Amino acid sequence: MSAEQSGPLRTLRKVTGGLAVPQPDGDAEGFQTIADMVAELIAMTELVPPDRLAAARGRAGTGSFAQALVDEGVAVPEGVAAALARRYGLEYVELGHSALPMEATNLIPLTILQRAEAIPIALVGDRLRVAVADPGNIHAIDGLRLSTRHALDLTVATREDILLEIEKLARNAELTETQSALDEIIVVEDDEDDLEAEDGISDAPLVRLVNSIIMQAAGDGASDIHFAPQEDCLVVRVRVDGVLTEAQRIPKKMASGVTTRLKVLAKLDIAERRKPQDGRISLNARSVGRLLDIRVAVLPTVDGEGVVMRLIDKSRKMPTLEALGLSESMRIRIGEIIRKPTGALLVTGPTGSGKTTTLYAALAEINRPEINIITVEDPVELRVTGTNQVQINNKAGLTFSGALRTILRSDPDVIMVGEIRDTETAKISIESALTGHFVLSTLHTNDAPGAVTRLNEMGVEPFLTGSAVSAVLAQRLARKLCANCCEMYVPSVDELLAARITPEVAAQREGMVLYRKVGCPRCNRTGYRGRIGIFQLLVMNDELEKLTASGSSRDELERAAAAHGMRSLWDDGIAKVSAGLTSIEELARVVTL
Repeated sequence: MSAEQSGPLRTLRKVTGGLAVPQPDGDAEGFQTIADMVAELIAMTELVPPDRLAAARGRAGTGSFAQALVDEGVAVPEGVAAALARRYGLEYVELGHSALPMEATNLIPLTILQRAEAIPIALVGDRLRVAVADPGNIHAIDGLRLSTRHALDLTVATREDILLEIEKLARNAELTETQSALDEIIVVEDDEDDLEAEDGISDAPLVRLVNSIIMQAAGDGASDIHFAPQEDCLVVRVRVDGVLTEAQRIPKKMASGVTTRLKVLAKLDIAERRKPQDGRISLNARSVGRLLDIRVAVLPTVDGEGVVMRLIDKSRKMPTLEALGLSESMRIRIGEIIRKPTGALLVTGPTGSGKTTTLYAALAEINRPEINIITVEDPVELRVTGTNQVQINNKAGLTFSGALRTILRSDPDVIMVGEIRDTETAKISIESALTGHFVLSTLHTNDAPGAVTRLNEMGVEPFLTGSAVSAVLAQRLARKLCANCCEMYVPSVDELLAARITPEVAAQREGMVLYRKVGCPRCNRTGYRGRIGIFQLLVMNDELEKLTASGSSRDELERAAAAHGMRSLWDDGIAKVSAGLTSIEELARVVTL
């Protein structure tokens, strides 16, 4: 938990109810006077750092000071909305607990709702209940009244919840329009050949179908889209928060057209259907605010060509160590390690466990003008200002090992290797860590002690591994419980024992409170929203270095590291379960007992 989420700021949010500031009608000078008064009151409490308060003042301008405080992380959206409701004598409502009725949402045009930042939530008799973000926006409310014949009953909801519901409406409208158009062109004869079936690939309905699938996946924060051919249809599945869910089924007669459209976008050979192909799509998804680099892999199967799209968000913010979910002690320890002039930090875990994100967070921590940082990646997922990033190109002969040799002649201080895949890359990386460079890289192992033995198995001399490796960080990604719908419960002793908690501790913890998933529209009924890291940190010391140099087994390294304070992945996960961040069920899914 960051400093902004705890301590004095949390106290400020409680006592102020979100700090919604009354704003008078009139010129900017009147607003500025009230803003000055509120800012002075907040400053007197000394609960908000002066720089954060000044930033909120600058962000507000002549707009909402309350919203500016939310944007700066000083106030919470719910507190602002509740305070606005009290000020205007309206009801405050929380959206997302249940789906909104279509008979209400369809009564006002979508463009009006987007402009007014409002959403209809119920039709009671002849009166339409509408949730608004800013009840003081008279022009927006007048536009709502003129757009429907129903009388309006206003309520207040958070701006974030309203925009989320409007986005869902927009997607549903686009999907409905696309499906209607597809229904009209699906009427074709069974005996038509492939060439005739592909004649429709340039039709607008097919284009809209592919676009809507990609945009919806991007809006949901998906990392992958799978187009899997089946005997009777083309199944579309999306991976959100690490879990695949079915999104749509496309009729078999449209499958070839959809696959061809994707190959055209990825600049692949549409006539080649027998060999695997790889391509990419660059997409500026303005509607969802994401700049995407999409990697496309086409694989022939017995039922047709399958397509997997990896969505890499180029517009995401640079990750930080604080945001990863590291414990305070672990974050401080890693910060000390990556500031050393020599050595190596290895991040391990399965594919999709967030290893590259951790490397970027480490780079952001140490990136400064006096350090020359060079990265070798495949692909470059995020541009890091102030560093030199090299993209691997196997077709051109630029491999990890070849790039590393060139980099070592470019006077680097810090080298980031996207992945240690072969013996040559492993040897060069480890030797670099011993010759005046700090190396960051990833490996595919189940835990931290396993990374040390894996290097030895790859041909690196054990005495080099022990001397070069400063630390190994193993990690997994667990889904976070949805804060909107998770429920509190008291686990039984048997449940605690099943979670590998010792009988003595389980007896002491009897009656403790945990949280579990429920599911609501805000989290798409999954009970989870977002992900958090679960970590295991092995820090090399004299004893571990001697064991490594002597070729000791993984189990021996694990026992020695545990004796010096290394926790298991499960122990770190249990700490996050106790904090209400995730559930025991989710922890068991991502961490093997």
